[in-house]
This record gives sequence, structure tokens and C-alpha cells, in this order.
Amino acid sequence: MKTYSTDTIQSKLKELKDWQFEADGIEKKFVFSDFTQALGFIVQVGCMAEKRNHHPELFNVYNKVTIRLTTHDANGVTDKDLDLAEAIEAIP
Repeated sequence: MKTYSTDTIQSKLKELKDWQFEADGIEKKFVFSDFTQALGFIVQVGCMAEKRNHHPELFNVYNKVTIRLTTHDANGVTDKDLDLAEAIEAIP
């Protein structure tokens, strides 16, 4: 599986609001009004990830969720990561 170069990732991230390239992965922080909304979001992301068989790193503290996407077996960012990031952005 082909990983993207840093320049290509930076270019592609312009299409994704507030995602950052960090240590061979892409990350975004989300803030919700409370824990219940944050947890609901995590469940939606989890269902999307399971359907794609591509699982993110999820970090949650009360109303804050950080998502990190990387393709571990490719040691970098691939189409799988960008596809899941786009799907996450489409969550209402």
C-alpha cells in the first residue's frame, strides 16, 4: 500500500478542515458540549471505521475527542486514512 509524502499529505489536508499531519499520521481535535455528545460521536466514528476495517486511535477526555489516523502496516498515511477522515467530516 502506497503512503503519501509529506507534501502530498499537506496538499490533501487543505480539503479537510483542521486536520494536521503529525508523526506519520493525521490528527484532529473535536470539542463537544458535554461527554454524552463526545461519546455519541465516538460511536459513530467507530461504526464507520468497522465498516472500512480501518480503526483510528481515539482519545477522549470529557467533552474533547482527538482522532489520529495512520495505516500502521504501511507506516504512514494512505488512502484509507484520508477516506475515513472525509467520512468523519461528514458526520452531522
